[in-house]
Amino acid sequence: MSTEPILASLFPDTAALHERGVTVGGVELRELAATYGTPLFVYDEATLRARCREAASAFDDGVAFASKSFLCGAMARLAYEEGLCVDVATGGELDIVLRSGVPASRVIMHGNNKSHEEIAQALAAGVHRLVVDNFDEIEQLRDMVSAEMPLNALVRVTPGVEAHTHEYVRTGQEDTKFGFSVSSGDARRAITTLRTVPGLRLHGVHAHIGSQIFEVDGFRESMSVLAAFTRDDDFDELCIGGGLGVAYVAGESAPSIKEWASSMRDAAHESGLRTDVRLLAEPGRAIVAQAGVTIYSVGVVKSVTQRTYMVVDGGMSDNPRPVLYGSGYEAFDVDRPLAPRPQVVRLVGKHCESGDVLIDEAFLPAETRAGSLVATPVTGAYGYSMASNYNRVPRPTVVFVHDGRAREVLRRETFDDLARLEV
Repeated sequence: MSTEPILASLFPDTAALHERGVTVGGVELRELAATYGTPLFVYDEATLRARCREAASAFDDGVAFASKSFLCGAMARLAYEEGLCVDVATGGELDIVLRSGVPASRVIMHGNNKSHEEIAQALAAGVHRLVVDNFDEIEQLRDMVSAEMPLNALVRVTPGVEAHTHEYVRTGQEDTKFGFSVSSGDARRAITTLRTVPGLRLHGVHAHIGSQIFEVDGFRESMSVLAAFTRDDDFDELCIGGGLGVAYVAGESAPSIKEWASSMRDAAHESGLRTDVRLLAEPGRAIVAQAGVTIYSVGVVKSVTQRTYMVVDGGMSDNPRPVLYGSGYEAFDVDRPLAPRPQVVRLVGKHCESGDVLIDEAFLPAETRAGSLVATPVTGAYGYSMASNYNRVPRPTVVFVHDGRAREVLRRETFDDLARLEV
């Protein structure tokens, strides 16, 4: 964090910062707040499309957008239009992707506890791939897959690689709820068993070592394990999963999707992976995070002996990552993006929790006060998708901006929406 003006590199590709405001996609953030209210998620469509195209060109056909990072119908369609598959992990995610018009032939179904109904939903739709996670699932598939109801599958394996990230988002180590262990022999046993299921075609393996990873070393180690493990399997696909990190605050840096893919191709070559094996990945955060900005209205500024609290009209209900993972963000005053930021505050939400903290130490201009618009950049991933209605707070509006126009893709929830399940 710094008292200097916020870095332009944290903003979406089309953002322009000037003395009295910020435009994204050619639209003033203040105008968007006035039109749609706050809190408000703003996504730059040009950034989303550019990152999708980068992934589609860097990896082979079948590379997928990890929809858990941010999913709505508009986002699913956009990813599909730019050449990506869309990966889902639940029946609800599969449902909205299909409703959006994405063909099932471009959908990859994940999940570590797929219900019978979710598997049946995926089979009936004809998904591109189903990623098999455990032995109980294999037994379900044996009863459900047939020549009349065939399935193309990958098997999720754990390569034993411990990514350098928060423990809650590590997934490639041995102690995990996901996939089959390579070192224990479970992964080999799963492959052998899956090959006995009539109607099931096994294309290869999938691995995921964690999320918000800044260094490629863990990915390269995973590639080495996977290439050696599958050397004699005659598979035609290998998916290294997702997890590529993004810079949220000044001082952080991460490889681009293109750089990540180039490193993976080098690692595949060094590991002896056949050149005809399609190299796939599932970027999510790296596609959507920087494209998003969240705008809040400041309601209260309260100084106590220890610090100053600045309270906004959202909080942990629209961005739970700081509470869950201790994630860091920066903030800026929408009307003063180029101003120095000498005012140090704890930026907090309106929820009845002392832990409802968005930024522990936020740096803002001296003029920022009650009534100001404050925004946090790099909030395109895992904000709306993890949003809740805690304290019966409606989820915010989401708008896409492009070429000077805004379109509402998710409307703000109302109290009537929150009451609709009451019986």
